[in-house]
Amino acid sequence: MTLRVALALLLAALLSACASVPTGQPQAGETLSGRLALRIAADGRNEARSVSAAFELQGAPAAGSLNLSTPLGTVLAQARWTPGRVVLVTPQGETPYPSLDALTRDALGEGLPVAALFDWLHGRPWPGAPHVANAPPAGAGFKQLGWAVDLAQFDDATISAVREQAPPVNVRVKLDRP
Repeated sequence: MTLRVALALLLAALLSACASVPTGQPQAGETLSGRLALRIAADGRNEARSVSAAFELQGAPAAGSLNLSTPLGTVLAQARWTPGRVVLVTPQGETPYPSLDALTRDALGEGLPVAALFDWLHGRPWPGAPHVANAPPAGAGFKQLGWAVDLAQFDDATISAVREQAPPVNVRVKLDRP
């Protein structure tokens, strides 16, 4: 089963809230949660696509999990990774992937830098790749891995990132704050 099917299940479950995925063992490291909105612009091959869900990102870039949930908290899909193992867990079972990039490419038709998200959501560049800070008047943020990370609303727990190559991908996160 592809992650596209899992995302379709996410939308169906948002309407019915009848399926859930076991969350598995929590990973060592931090936990970040909030709302995630992802929009991929139309290109010559695909129509525009968007997904919105509650999320919980646990662990670290080397080993962790990303849960996507309904507004009521039912886990619809979970990506889990450890060195050498990446799986997508849905109500229909587990699907292995060779990498997080492969998982997000299969799901969305575009890769997302999941490892970098741990740092980006803290308002800093990921140390695993070079970055360039935005110069005034562009505002707070930086460019890394082909993404422009906007931190203008970081004090309000909102981060957005736009992939600059075609098709453009926009990720907007509103973090829960304790």
